[in-house]
Amino acid sequence: MKKNVLLEICCGSAEDAIEAARGGADRVELNNNLFQGGLTPSIGTLEVTKEQIGIPVMTMVRPRAGGFCYTETELAVARADAKALLRHGADGLVFGFLNPDGTVNAEQTKAFVGLAEGKPCVFHRALDVVPDWKQALEQLIDAGITRVLTSGQQSNVFFALETIREMIQFAGDAIEILPGAGITLENVSRVVAETGCTQVHLARHRILTDSSVANNREIYYGGCLYPPEDRIEITDRDYVAAVRNLL
Repeated sequence: MKKNVLLEICCGSAEDAIEAARGGADRVELNNNLFQGGLTPSIGTLEVTKEQIGIPVMTMVRPRAGGFCYTETELAVARADAKALLRHGADGLVFGFLNPDGTVNAEQTKAFVGLAEGKPCVFHRALDVVPDWKQALEQLIDAGITRVLTSGQQSNVFFALETIREMIQFAGDAIEILPGAGITLENVSRVVAETGCTQVHLARHRILTDSSVANNREIYYGGCLYPPEDRIEITDRDYVAAVRNLL
């Protein structure tokens, strides 16, 4: 196992981020709605997170779920969100812009790097659906992206260790490669050993119960999946600590 491997925790709330920091995370990615892959968090979520933790907070800028090719209205929302997040203390931005054919939208990417005014910018797992990841990395390097979050174009990074290693070698010092998706306490050592990565990204939650809805079990406030209304997911601090200790 390499020493000093950076641990980033994917968080869906301020409570998540606080628990991640208590568990020993080195950095958090702050989102809303992890169920749909992560959307832009609220300003209040960011403000409370920054007040409570002393590690870098990377904030997602994603105006909707379902792909990464946005309308002009959605882009306007993303720009406004990015500017507001930065004004309220975001340590960096996480985003991804693609063309209809799945290639990187270099113009939009460069524009958002410019908005960040020197703060780190991460191109998220939109990279995992591009037709040519080498070409995409070259475009992202040219755009000034700091790092990419990727599962190596597989559903689980554990199935793409060779690709992740190749990405790291291809990128060199020009851009950071952050493996994520499917990393666990059981496989993180192998992921690090076989890819040579110096940072990892993961999420892990435990279940809390909210009894306030117990009077009527027939009521659901969400979509057709009818999730239990009395359960809340929160970052598992102890699991984070176990991964941190292993790394």
